[in-house]
Amino acid sequence: METNNEKISVSKNIHENINNLRQILGIGKSFDVIQLDLLYAERDMAVFFIDGFIKDDVFVQIMKLLSGLKAEEISDHPLEKLLRSYIPYVEIETTDDLQKVADMVLAGPTALIVDGIDKAILIDARTYPARSPEEPDIERVVRGSRDGYVETLVFNTALTRRRIRDRTLRMEYMQVGRRSKTDVVVCYLEDIADEELVIDIKKSLEKIDTDGIPMAEKTVEEFISGNHWNPYPTVRYTERPDTAAAHLYEGHVCIIVDGSPSVIIAPTTFWHHLQHAEEYRNKPVVGAYLRLVRFLAVWASIFLLPLWYLLAVQPELLPERLSFIGPNEDGQIPLYLQFLLIEVGIDMLRMAAIHTPSSLATALGLVAALMIGQVAVEVGLFSNEVILYLSIAAIGMFATPSYEMGLANRIFRLILLTLTAIFHQIGFVIGTFLWVLLLVTMKSYNVPYLWPFIPFDFKGMMDIIIRAPIPLKRTRPKFLDPKDPDR
Repeated sequence: METNNEKISVSKNIHENINNLRQILGIGKSFDVIQLDLLYAERDMAVFFIDGFIKDDVFVQIMKLLSGLKAEEISDHPLEKLLRSYIPYVEIETTDDLQKVADMVLAGPTALIVDGIDKAILIDARTYPARSPEEPDIERVVRGSRDGYVETLVFNTALTRRRIRDRTLRMEYMQVGRRSKTDVVVCYLEDIADEELVIDIKKSLEKIDTDGIPMAEKTVEEFISGNHWNPYPTVRYTERPDTAAAHLYEGHVCIIVDGSPSVIIAPTTFWHHLQHAEEYRNKPVVGAYLRLVRFLAVWASIFLLPLWYLLAVQPELLPERLSFIGPNEDGQIPLYLQFLLIEVGIDMLRMAAIHTPSSLATALGLVAALMIGQVAVEVGLFSNEVILYLSIAAIGMFATPSYEMGLANRIFRLILLTLTAIFHQIGFVIGTFLWVLLLVTMKSYNVPYLWPFIPFDFKGMMDIIIRAPIPLKRTRPKFLDPKDPDR
């Protein structure tokens, strides 16, 4: 028997099929891969399934109906009669390839092999261990839906369809990974999304050549986005079905990966990562205010520390009325090292918080306040101003809606701070220029990353800066080249 993925045809001899499947599936070596031998209508039959994936009540009902069959009832055209009359289930198909049978069994469906029939019957009566939809921790809103994507693909597609009852909504199924055969769905609105964009995304998924994608959407992103050493994300993640639906109506394409509660949205620009559902859950004026505050926080998370450091080491750059800027008391170590130590300390605390049980979170917070706050200042390790400005920068990072964008901005802040410490104002200017140059040259599926700022589009830029009322947003974003530009 072939051990690779070359086709192995289903034989009319059930014993030959059973021997092949036992070897492919490793039956007898794995306790949860089960073979059940049956005898119905005077025919030998065998069922192959994974324990824990099968719906017991559904399959028991099917077995009861098969047990009442008589030999003469399926003596001629047995396959057609079994499919149309005697196996009462919706999701059912046939295949003549045992390799596909094995792959499907490992994915959850049940395979029925019948003696004298040269095709296997696949019954998709599977169930996965799944949690109930809950509001995502990262994308919480004061008012709005409390459901979120989960780790089960079918649940996620259903949550999306619940919000988009459009006849042109397409959910195209693919499998990625030579060994893992991970289920992936490409989701888009056919009469809105650009056809070339959809084809491009599907081709990039088809090109993924690896054993498996156990890290789900993050592995997929690294394969399809390129620019592996660039920290800035070229796709957006969301765990909210309403956010995904809003992007689909604009003309974006969503990629849903089985095993992950995060849905990939492509293409995206820099500004997409700075928008949050909370802005659209308030009146337009309030939403516009929240957006401007968020932009200010993100700006502070990037530039505040390097700029304050520059003014602190070169106070002659300050006008007289701003001469108070800078440390009143020097710490025991240089300013740059103070910033570096606190940056590393905050990252250590963030990682510790992830692994700390909720019952100990308060204790961790107290330890953090003592370590980086009062005690560190009293012993002269840090100055008060350093802690103040770095706290503002940290708040700005956590105020960034996109977790990936916040971390990328943090990396750039460290680089800009280092350049400023070495070359002072020249380093600050060159670092800022290189940052802008990096973003200008970036693209997400041929979409300029800084659109509509570069290339400039006045209407698009106003829509980015100000949260416009929904009734006034009559057109879809130009950069997506939608088939139907009018909302």
